Amino acid sequence: MYGLVNLPVVPLRASDSERSEMISQLMFGEYVEILEQSDKWLYVRNSADNYDGWTDRKMIKIVSEKEFLNAQKAVKLKLSRPYTIIYHALSNQTKLLPGGSVIYGLNGDEFHIGSEFWSLIDPVSIPEKNLSAHQILDVAIQYINAPYLWGGKTILGIDCSGFVQLVFAIGGYLLPRDASQQVNVGKTVDFLSEVLPGDLAFFENEEGSISHVGILMDTSKIIHASGWVKVENIDAQGIISSETGEYTHQLRVIKRIIL
Repeated sequence: MYGLVNLPVVPLRASDSERSEMISQLMFGEYVEILEQSDKWLYVRNSADNYDGWTDRKMIKIVSEKEFLNAQKAVKLKLSRPYTIIYHALSNQTKLLPGGSVIYGLNGDEFHIGSEFWSLIDPVSIPEKNLSAHQILDVAIQYINAPYLWGGKTILGIDCSGFVQLVFAIGGYLLPRDASQQVNVGKTVDFLSEVLPGDLAFFENEEGSISHVGILMDTSKIIHASGWVKVENIDAQGIISSETGEYTHQLRVIKRIIL
């Protein structure tokens, strides 16, 4: 069985309970494979990044395998602004979509989601190819001051790896969901002095596990989500707090995604 996310954003939880922690979010236009189900809950796998979790079945529209397969082959676009308003003429309703939402078959300002047709309030540009590193940073900067939220992936709340995954997905680069998975992607950069804009910096906790990630702007600046999305200084030891001047995250490795 398969499902479609036709709400702006849907929480993905660690277990089948409203009290369970949110581990990620499903975005408008994403499809999921339904792996398990109960009366109130679905255990799903996000087809975009293969991330699994539980979600309220009322928030997912069940679709046929044919629709799911057609959607995988369809021309799609990820919305690049932090938020976009769409309009449904028949019901006279609007929705506020977060950046990274997926729309299909854009024709002028009209697109479809499943069998429904919606219109964009403001036109969007369609990139002809993946964004450059500098364009990726332009997207990232739009999220400055977005509050930190564990499992979040929107301008209203986002975590460090969700921020990186979202920004790169908008740019056309698919990354895994968690920092511990993202660190396995790309080419290793040996020295901070060799960094290019758009490289990813990964940081370790006291146990030596990867626990944080951010996007390098140059050899001394990083944009990351810690408390909120912000730009801070970095050196070979780690991130230097803009509030206290102390080190907050210990640098482990640098990876280049955009080759």
